[in-house]
Amino acid sequence: MLIDTHAHMNDDRYKDNLDEIINLIKKEKMTILINPGVDLETSISSIELAEKYDFIYAAVGYHPHEAKDATEEKIEKLDTLTDNKKVVAIGEIGLDYYYEYSPKNIQKKVFEAQIDLAKKRDLPIIVHSRDAHQDTYNILKNNSNNLRGVLHSYSGSWELAKRYLDIGFYISLSGPITFKNAHKLPEIAVKVPKDRILIETDSPYLTPVPYRGKTNNPIYVKYIAQEICKLREVDIKIFMNDIKKNTLELFDKIVL
Repeated sequence: MLIDTHAHMNDDRYKDNLDEIINLIKKEKMTILINPGVDLETSISSIELAEKYDFIYAAVGYHPHEAKDATEEKIEKLDTLTDNKKVVAIGEIGLDYYYEYSPKNIQKKVFEAQIDLAKKRDLPIIVHSRDAHQDTYNILKNNSNNLRGVLHSYSGSWELAKRYLDIGFYISLSGPITFKNAHKLPEIAVKVPKDRILIETDSPYLTPVPYRGKTNNPIYVKYIAQEICKLREVDIKIFMNDIKKNTLELFDKIVL
């Protein structure tokens, strides 16, 4: 049983071999794959993928890189997209001060607008945060009533992770947990409670060892799971059962 809670299968890197990748995923018997949008167009194409394949589910949202283009009209369009039964979250949303492709004030405004949408639609959020941990936490803390979600591909400290856990969020780990220079992540992998941990590939990015440097693939989520199980000293079947429970608990529109 494989579960990938975050992969971008509508990314341009797959445009020439998507069918081949999907067939590989099917052979590995992947149970759940959540495909977040990063803008209106990719949110729509994510839904199209989800409607085509039973195991794929969609999330809709504006990534902080694209926040500068997220007009009120486009946010309203995201709202209508959530009517689709395969839309299980609002995401990928959040803050990115590393690249700052969109001004910080615009990122915050669009982040909060999409949090409001998630609350309105009673959906979890998938949060991107890079070099913006304090502002991300403050916004989530200030909006924490009736809000749930996950910090995707988490890269912060254990101290900050505890604060996210305290306001009800999940922590998701990805390929960097397998990297030799992942100094903070092993502690997090061990200490996050078993009912609050998720795994993902963030394909086509952040490819885990032993395929680091190549285009990522959702089936590589098994290497992430194996590394976490090694650190936690737990059987992989038990761990993957916990991952399944957590995924279905958070993304409660998923029906298997």
